[in-house]
Amino acid sequence: MTKQKETKALDTTTEEKIKEAARNVFTQKGYAATRTRDIAEEAGINLALLNYYFRSKEKLFQQIMVEKLQQLFGVIIPIVNNDALTLEKKMELLAENYINLLVKNPELPLFILSEIRTNPDSLKNKIHIQEFLENSSIIRQFSEKRPDVEPIHFIASLLGMTLFPFIAKPILFPNNTNFDALMEERKKLVAVWAKAMLEA
Repeated sequence: MTKQKETKALDTTTEEKIKEAARNVFTQKGYAATRTRDIAEEAGINLALLNYYFRSKEKLFQQIMVEKLQQLFGVIIPIVNNDALTLEKKMELLAENYINLLVKNPELPLFILSEIRTNPDSLKNKIHIQEFLENSSIIRQFSEKRPDVEPIHFIASLLGMTLFPFIAKPILFPNNTNFDALMEERKKLVAVWAKAMLEA
């Protein structure tokens, strides 16, 4: 390996180590309470090295938030806006893909919730969730199936059934080694429960 390739590999490794540390600290403390020194300590590096890579806490946070939102919406958008899928199939795919994402990224819900709690306007400006949902085919399909129910109730229930176990994991499943197996089972159950809501 050439010196240039070694340096690039080292840069990538250090950058990823900083980002991983930042994800952990931002999730635990929230943006406002996090100091760059906290992130440097978590990453096991000095503050000067962190500043060399990211310049500021804000730039580091913005990069991580963009990555997290891309992960989140990369799973959701292709499903909710696919006119070729029935509403029932969308519910199955949303439950399956969303739970898969959260099993691989268990810090994601708390990370997003922390930002919603401390800086809702910033997040709202980044994702425009209301406009996205209003124009999605899943909302149109739901409204056709259940014109008597406000679609946001359905979306909130579907997200709640999917997200809550991950948010409440430290309390509900503190020592449960079967958590992943339970979530595997939950993929099917969420779809069943969502379909029951449609028929209720």
